[in-house]
Amino acid sequence: MILSGADIIVNTLIEQGVDVVFGYPGGQVINIYDSLYKCRDKITHILTAHEQGACHGADGYARSSGKVGVVIATSGPGATNLVTGLATANMDSIPLIAITGNVATTAIGTDSFQEVDITGITLPVTKHNYFVGCVEELADTIREAFEIAISGRPGPVLIDIPKDVQVACCEHIPAEKINATQKFAAKDIRIKQAADTINASKRPFIYYGGGLARSGAQSEMLELSQKIDAPLGCSMMAISAIPTDTPRFLGMQGMHGHYGCTTAMHNADCIIALGVRFNDRVMGNTEKFAVNAKIVHIDIDGSELSKNTDDFCGLRGDLKETLGKLMPLIEESKKPVWEKKVAEYKAEEAANADNRQGMTPKNIINTLNAYLGENTPVATDVGQHQVWTAQYINLKKPNKFLSSGGLGTMGFGMGAAIGAAIATKEKAVLVTGDGSFGMNCNELATAVRYNVPLVVLLMNNQSLGMVRQWQTMFFNKNYSETDLTNGTDFVALAKAFGANGERVTDINSLDNALKSAFDYNGTYVIDCVIDKDEFVLPMMPPGGCLDEIIVRKCE
Repeated sequence: MILSGADIIVNTLIEQGVDVVFGYPGGQVINIYDSLYKCRDKITHILTAHEQGACHGADGYARSSGKVGVVIATSGPGATNLVTGLATANMDSIPLIAITGNVATTAIGTDSFQEVDITGITLPVTKHNYFVGCVEELADTIREAFEIAISGRPGPVLIDIPKDVQVACCEHIPAEKINATQKFAAKDIRIKQAADTINASKRPFIYYGGGLARSGAQSEMLELSQKIDAPLGCSMMAISAIPTDTPRFLGMQGMHGHYGCTTAMHNADCIIALGVRFNDRVMGNTEKFAVNAKIVHIDIDGSELSKNTDDFCGLRGDLKETLGKLMPLIEESKKPVWEKKVAEYKAEEAANADNRQGMTPKNIINTLNAYLGENTPVATDVGQHQVWTAQYINLKKPNKFLSSGGLGTMGFGMGAAIGAAIATKEKAVLVTGDGSFGMNCNELATAVRYNVPLVVLLMNNQSLGMVRQWQTMFFNKNYSETDLTNGTDFVALAKAFGANGERVTDINSLDNALKSAFDYNGTYVIDCVIDKDEFVLPMMPPGGCLDEIIVRKCE
């Protein structure tokens, strides 16, 4: 059949199983939006307040559903407004398709109105991108983009489509939905080397990341942990990959990770790293990081192997496939000495726990925990509240914790929470701070427009809390531009957008507010007042090592 480029775009999205897209219309995508209108019974379009919010919405949709998120934006500023969202998805390996319009091919390079080289701009922050120069290539380009987005290590792909390509017509031949490229295990010789290394270890530690849940290898990892008597720790991206009350699970590792987890990892003689990166937040001082450990690193992306560490054994392959071949080679063994030592690390962590009464971050998140269902997605913005949530949240199922781990994008949470609520059809929770919320609070309009069931728990300390903490600890209390005492009434703001909300200053009030929020049919903002000098602890100083971890505020 003969279709226009715009109709080909929408029909190919439907062919690939897309039923929700996020976006914002404009002159260079108006033809696409006309095609979306004609197919509105097959694709739901979520109109956001800003293109960045649309990109974060598609990202949150992808994280919580396991599907590919799709976002559409017009040329020029519409396209450039996607950049932060694309970079966020790229750093966290989220499958995303961004479709941007551009000026006609005859006007490319003439600095015409709202023309921008978006493929050049986004090349460093996408897995791949395309400029489609003729309509005949359009459908196959979109299909290839989906294959790239979901295969191997997932990531965002941008497709830039000039206006005249959207208008032009050609024969369109439907095709089957694209599947990811076939998964593969690491080489047998590598698997044998890894098994020998693990079997020889006395103090094994399993460190896993976002790649674990994406591969669906949780059961294999838990079997390995049981077989070799190894504790478990994760990166922020892997929170909720397994239930947070799993017995061997020590929590998040790293700069602000749980003390017992970070200590166990640093003192291990074998670190089994599964679908996870070793970045500066994990390692601190690279020369002092886990100096007695042999690292067995399994990852689908070979570029991560020995990138920041000297991996003793690097295995490139899918986690589930590789662990499936590794497990028969692993010898079952109990390690009572190591188990006792790990228990001591946990006891030391417990001795330094924040057990204060009142409106502390720990008590706030614990109060929230009582209202979370097994399927409740929890998104965060970035800052102190993000780490407190990562430290204390209780989750039961995978893909329920949505946070910008790699890029650390303030303003990510509102769009992501909306996307998660739409994907799961569950009430979602956003834990945010007054700084992050101010970045994209305009997306309250989106939440209200679509009656999104959303609880916004805003930890309001009237400051940029994480930066203020660093200024307190490392910059002689020079509080340069971190004071947000500006009189913003977040409850009034929520109501102005058509949402509901209330302000709370104590735990009992918070508990009542959460009950009201979870009972409310729509979006409910809780302005939760906390002290500006609450700290995120433990904290390993930047470039520091295990001996320098700060566990008490007085330090």
